[in-house]
Amino acid sequence: MRSARQLGWGAVLIVLAALPYVGISDYTVGILTLGLFFSVFAMSWDLLFGYAGEANFGATFLIGTGAYTAALISSHHLASPIVCVIAGAAAAVVAGVALTLPALRLRGPYFGVVTLIAVLILRQVIILFAPYTGGEIGLAVPDTLSIDVATNYEIALGCAAVTAVVLLALTRSPFGLILQAGGQDGLKAQTMGFSVVKHKLVAFCMSAFFSGTAGALMTFYLGSASLNVFVDATVGVQIIIAAIIGGRRTILGAALGGLVLTVANGYLQPFGGVSVMAIAIVAVLVLLFLRGGLFGLAAIWRRPA
Repeated sequence: MRSARQLGWGAVLIVLAALPYVGISDYTVGILTLGLFFSVFAMSWDLLFGYAGEANFGATFLIGTGAYTAALISSHHLASPIVCVIAGAAAAVVAGVALTLPALRLRGPYFGVVTLIAVLILRQVIILFAPYTGGEIGLAVPDTLSIDVATNYEIALGCAAVTAVVLLALTRSPFGLILQAGGQDGLKAQTMGFSVVKHKLVAFCMSAFFSGTAGALMTFYLGSASLNVFVDATVGVQIIIAAIIGGRRTILGAALGGLVLTVANGYLQPFGGVSVMAIAIVAVLVLLFLRGGLFGLAAIWRRPA
């Protein structure tokens, strides 16, 4: 069963890798590229909420830190794009640790409130230092990873694939079991001798690393870092919706939800507010009638009668 499942996912990865070369339009490839980056954001969020049990509303704090760090270094021609991406990932991890250490002292919804406030603080810092950050206009990136549409898609696919493999391995390891136990009943996990705070801190660092990496890569793909894309509470809500639609506590379901939501946004964009309402309605219906999301629905179909 495990070998068959691995072959199945390998086939899916091959199909995804071949998409830019089968005649689909550059516009569709561009949407899929953004969808793959968004999948990384959703998987990273699912690790924290689905397994660690922490309501993180500050996903764009980590994403924005990675994106703006890479953009600032690149805009001053201080390093190559690859070095900028590495610096963005490192900055996101440092920011994640700085946020998590005091925030994990809180319980219940207070942790989520702190992460949301972190997003608002980052926005204000970017606006206040507009001469350096571009403020509300955004900060242009002079360099690029590639001008080829297919190459950019492959970079995004590679980022999403590595994130999925690492997070799946992490959640299925003894570390992941302890993390999940701490998320469900932290007090009981502590009485059994496990360091819940330490495991959650590591999970937050992993989430920050992949969020910051994808944010930095996406900056070079878009050619700029802007508040409305990388540091916005609305984008954070969309990440949560993506993970819910795909299936919480599944990692791969979150990736599927991120891809589906981005494609839906891309093709429903001409309808304006109707698209936002349609996606919100779908999210509510999934919450009410399909708790396992799209990934859970696939599992029901595979179940023998």
